[in-house]
Amino acid sequence: MSSATTVHHEEESVKQLWDGGASPFKVGYGKVMMWYFLISDTFTFASFLIAYASLRFAQSTYWPKPAEVFSSIPVHGLEHLKLPLVFVSFMTFLLILSSWTMVRAVQEGYRMNKDGVVKFLIPTILCGIGFLGCQYLEWTHLISEGMTTTTAAATTKITNFGQLFFVITGFHGMHVLGGVVLNIWLAVSAANGKFDKTGHYEMVEKIGLYWHFVDLVWVYVFLCFYLL
Repeated sequence: MSSATTVHHEEESVKQLWDGGASPFKVGYGKVMMWYFLISDTFTFASFLIAYASLRFAQSTYWPKPAEVFSSIPVHGLEHLKLPLVFVSFMTFLLILSSWTMVRAVQEGYRMNKDGVVKFLIPTILCGIGFLGCQYLEWTHLISEGMTTTTAAATTKITNFGQLFFVITGFHGMHVLGGVVLNIWLAVSAANGKFDKTGHYEMVEKIGLYWHFVDLVWVYVFLCFYLL
């Protein structure tokens, strides 16, 4: 009798979880949807990087060396300095730093600290803008050297490198730009007390997930184009 009662109670508990009154995953709907979006976006980036790997292995004899393509600092007056990967390392540092400040913003959100959220979102935004500015300088420099989606520079020799580089880094840059816009909206909303009125800062965590994803993807882009 007690066994049957226990089974019935468990069945009722499971049914209640899926009745819409509470999330069966103990996670908010918005956060689950963000994870779904990030998983789907992972497949998109993976497709680009698989295409990169396929073309690279097919043309391994002619594939350019990253230390030659990215040998200079694309800043006016510093182009003559031959310091391979220094500039892109700075770009990577900006994203890593922005991940830390984003974590701190999420922590302050859990504490319902409006000022703390804004305090750490501002450097996150500035790092994102700095990264995009660096990417603009790098693209401008490479294009001036002759590398485009249809032409090859003296250091690249083949057009496929430029095609893949501009498409993949451009697609990632669009994600960074989107993240910067979202973080600006987040900072303004937090400063205006929007999340204090709703009683939680879950939106900070959701956008934080997106921002960390963008930073993580850059690690693979950095590995493929600048190191290997």
